[in-house]
Amino acid sequence: MAGESEQNIVKFPKRLRHHGKGKVFATIYERPDGYRLYWRARVDGRPRSRFKDFTTYTAAKKEGDKVVEDLHKGAQAARLSPGQVTDALAALECLRGFYGPTGRQVSIIGAVSQYCDAARKLAGRPLGEAVDGFLSTVASVKRMDLGLAVEQFIESRKPKTVAKGGKRAQLSPGYAYNVAMWLREFARTFPGHAVCDLTKGLLDTYIGQHSDVGPKTRNERRGVVRMFIKWAERQDLLPRNNRLLEADGMAREVAEPEDIELYTAKELDAMLGAAVGKPEFKALVPVVAMIGLGGVRLQEAVRLTWEDVWHVDGHIEISVAKSKTRSRRLVTVCPALAAWLEPYKACSGPVWTQCLDKFHSTFNALLESLKIPTRRNGLRHGFVSYHLAMHANEGLTAAEAGNSPGVIHGNYKGLATKKEAEKWFAVTPQRPANILPLNAIAILP
Repeated sequence: MAGESEQNIVKFPKRLRHHGKGKVFATIYERPDGYRLYWRARVDGRPRSRFKDFTTYTAAKKEGDKVVEDLHKGAQAARLSPGQVTDALAALECLRGFYGPTGRQVSIIGAVSQYCDAARKLAGRPLGEAVDGFLSTVASVKRMDLGLAVEQFIESRKPKTVAKGGKRAQLSPGYAYNVAMWLREFARTFPGHAVCDLTKGLLDTYIGQHSDVGPKTRNERRGVVRMFIKWAERQDLLPRNNRLLEADGMAREVAEPEDIELYTAKELDAMLGAAVGKPEFKALVPVVAMIGLGGVRLQEAVRLTWEDVWHVDGHIEISVAKSKTRSRRLVTVCPALAAWLEPYKACSGPVWTQCLDKFHSTFNALLESLKIPTRRNGLRHGFVSYHLAMHANEGLTAAEAGNSPGVIHGNYKGLATKKEAEKWFAVTPQRPANILPLNAIAILP
């Protein structure tokens, strides 16, 4: 046995002192199969025995000297049992393994404290079970470039702009176009950012860049960004508790009602008269007449067919599929409107055969040729204002225009006089001097 030579030198038990003097801190005992290092340390105020076995005296002595040094200095490590030391080293190894893939440094005391706190709250339930339950209700956030996410959002909405089975599309193509344009601009504002990089400060910056437009337009942009953020949450590109919509810049502003501009009877007469006489503007005539003299919305007018115009005698039918409010209504065809529509009695198919942008560009060209200022929605505003002035009946005007009486009263009351209204609804096609109506021909001598 290797211990025989050691026994010739050392007498057991071997008592270990600090530098060989004073108090005995540890003792080495000889055993049949090796050597045992024994010492006592105070743990939580009480003396506790500690021991560790070795196969050689040299190893036992080396460890014993370290224990003596630690006990002499009052070090805490000497108080640990060999099993506790093993556990501590294993715990450190686990924490090193956790740091590698996560980059998070956690101390042993931090890990133990968090575990104990969680275990108390779980009242005996396993911690792993609680974590699994939590993860089943919380999705992991995916990192995606903001520009790419915006394109996916736009693409996801395209099917809703397509009308199926003769029904109206869920989304207006014009509205979808504006949403796409604004969101692409939003993404370009933050190049190199992922969706999950968005912060309240970035949203404040974006809204702050549009201080030159009115509150209504800013609110519309906020609505588009809000819609995108909600979509991003559903796609797990943002955490549900992101609180981005609490940004100061995302708070809706009180938008003052816009000034309502309307064309005059003289301007309406000039528009329709010039459009009739010029091939490049002639397609505008029925649409302009239906908006100005019937109160049909532009988006409704460009969806109509001639079958809708002639289906109900004396009225234009705005079906659920073609109404902005998705509710059917009948528009009264007044004598002036009937006169403008008369030449189209034999027509069928769409009233307007081109895109909405083409209407705007052609109509603006007509106004420019007549030197008439552009007035936002001035034809429909003209109809509602003059109709209310003519009939003094908010309910009747609301029914014709597809609005509520409250909107009519709050926005259109007092904008026109009855005399102006009479002129507006007296705008009819000019008849050449050599053409007489049939009733006049019948009484000729």
